[in-house]
Amino acid sequence: MQTSEPVRRNSEIEEVTNLYFIHPIASRLTPRFAALGVSANAVSVLGMVFGVLAGVAYFHYRDPLFAVAGFVLMIAWHVMDGADGQLARLTHSQSQTGKVLDGICDYVTFIAVYTGLALALSREYGGWVWWLVALAGLCHAVQSAAYEVQRQEYNFWGWSRSSVDLMLVNAQPRGTLAASPVEALLRLYTKVQFLAAGVSVEFHKKLDVILGAQPERRDAIRQQYRSTFAPAVRRWGVMSANYRTLGIFLCALAGVPLYYFAFEIVGFSVILVVLLARQQARYGAFLKAVAPAKV
Repeated sequence: MQTSEPVRRNSEIEEVTNLYFIHPIASRLTPRFAALGVSANAVSVLGMVFGVLAGVAYFHYRDPLFAVAGFVLMIAWHVMDGADGQLARLTHSQSQTGKVLDGICDYVTFIAVYTGLALALSREYGGWVWWLVALAGLCHAVQSAAYEVQRQEYNFWGWSRSSVDLMLVNAQPRGTLAASPVEALLRLYTKVQFLAAGVSVEFHKKLDVILGAQPERRDAIRQQYRSTFAPAVRRWGVMSANYRTLGIFLCALAGVPLYYFAFEIVGFSVILVVLLARQQARYGAFLKAVAPAKV
């Protein structure tokens, strides 16, 4: 599955720690992986290994050296997570299987870290900690999916870059995509993603109609979309995995990882609600601004 995406992701919506730290490192490794014939999926799995090791390190979070080791290993996962996508785009090896594997590796990383911390915390506070961590993990999944969808929407409408995900959410007729277990899993995952993100299918349909009715204005409308939504997508960056990694480390180093899980449940959820409310208002204002003038 080839796309018109560049090797590096759009800088205008990129989260600042990715833009100036994670992705520059990943960009140095990507051509080396390509030269060695390493596949993007192998890089994803390598990143997951770093993530699992981070979980082992965080089990010993009471020792500051292990807390630092957990943080460094999670940074290594972030770099691999950036490199696998760049490598896939560089070698034109994007695939639905790779997308699903990348998502699985991301979830395994955080499951490992949360499990390591939960095992340690349950020894101190009791079994109820598992319920807290499980709820935090569920909130994390919803929040992260919502953020990723904002990026996909931006690329699709702002830059007209093909997206299987957007085809799925726009309810393509059955048979548009071949029925396979991987594609069925991707379809289910995508629908859950877009539901969590508060994406309005009605917005997609209306904007598609507007673009179709004004072919001479398509470029201008897409430019207006980028101007309107790029700042919003950057604000959604607070939901990225980078800040969770930093939050886990700081709380573990301070000896209070319970505070991190509590904030993920309450703090991030409140932020998500606010972002979704603003997004719905932005959808309506944008459609009104680009709708064809009535004669």
